[in-house]
Amino acid sequence: MSVAHQARAERLTEAEIFRAHLGGKLSTHLPRTPLDARTLSAISTPGVARVSQAIAEDTRLAARYTWAHRLVAVVSDGTAVLGLGDVGPAAALPVMEGKSVLFKALGGLDSIPLVLRTQDIGEIVETLTRLRPSFGAVNLEDVAAPRCFELEQALDEALDCPVMHNDQHGTAIVVLAALRSSAELLGKPLDSLRVVVSGAGAAGTACAQMLVAAGTGQVTVLDSQGVVHRDRPGLTPTKARLAELTDQAGLRGELADVLPGADVFVGVSSATVPEELIARMAPGAIVFALSNPTPEIAPEAAARHAAVVATGRSDRPNQISNLLACPGIFRGALDVGASRITERMMLAAADAIVALAAEDLAPDRVVPHVLDPRVAPEVAAAVAAAAAAESAPLAPSRLGEDL
Repeated sequence: MSVAHQARAERLTEAEIFRAHLGGKLSTHLPRTPLDARTLSAISTPGVARVSQAIAEDTRLAARYTWAHRLVAVVSDGTAVLGLGDVGPAAALPVMEGKSVLFKALGGLDSIPLVLRTQDIGEIVETLTRLRPSFGAVNLEDVAAPRCFELEQALDEALDCPVMHNDQHGTAIVVLAALRSSAELLGKPLDSLRVVVSGAGAAGTACAQMLVAAGTGQVTVLDSQGVVHRDRPGLTPTKARLAELTDQAGLRGELADVLPGADVFVGVSSATVPEELIARMAPGAIVFALSNPTPEIAPEAAARHAAVVATGRSDRPNQISNLLACPGIFRGALDVGASRITERMMLAAADAIVALAAEDLAPDRVVPHVLDPRVAPEVAAAVAAAAAAESAPLAPSRLGEDL
């Protein structure tokens, strides 16, 4: 652990944590001051009526004269909050508030947290459809699998604006970027790597799909019952599709059966991985132990055997955080008026992260720091360019659309 990371970890106390959340983390402010009589007449009656009339005549003007075009709804049902599980919408609200703070601080985007007291997909879709004139994009957070797949697809079909489940695609984008950077650092072609993904939930499924889409050599996914493969009985429809995508080498068994000799381990589950299994990976191994707050293996133990080690923790180097992809991906989509976030846009986001990491590439720096001020603008620019280059109308084309 670097001195900076260690000092930050030691300084953070429980009292400090609760003070940071006291009274919530968001408020509104006036974009124009002072509020004199003339300004009041312009923004309220009688002036506002003229703007409302213009929008009624041409609804496209709402993008210019309201904040909806740059407002992201950060939505959760509270069913998969961090490592806490289904703690409900009220307990999810501090997390959604924090995401909104980061949207503004890192991406310059306004956002509003919406926690919903329902787990019914139809009710959530109906709620957000009714609220659609009030926002420009939907960022889904902390929705449990497998419902998250169906919910995202349903919202994509119902709404004419960008929708992305950050726990799925944001994580997958950054994992791909970190893997590409690590492969470049170690001189290993991406298409030669054998990757083992532990976890077949939202993040694990999206990571596997993204890695396959990017041309990774071989991807094997495990859940609590072992390898997800075509011949395994009782697979859900989601896992059956995942097996069709990843079961190319015919591997079977548990983690102990498939991790020896693998080049890459990606952990997105709560499983514990013994150090002796990491020791049996291929020389120059890459270990992404991303479970929070406790990684699948202690970074110090993994580093005794692996060339690159990353976690999801902010107090460690090589943090694989979906903040590197989001809010930049939403900023880019909204900047060009995209109605969808497509596979091409997500791969462009990964390209931008890789390009930034290349400027200072090292075993403990395979991705930029999440607070690097260059990240969101570079990701936004790459995503905007990819969206603008789409020749056909932006219909749903994301990696998880069929899950």
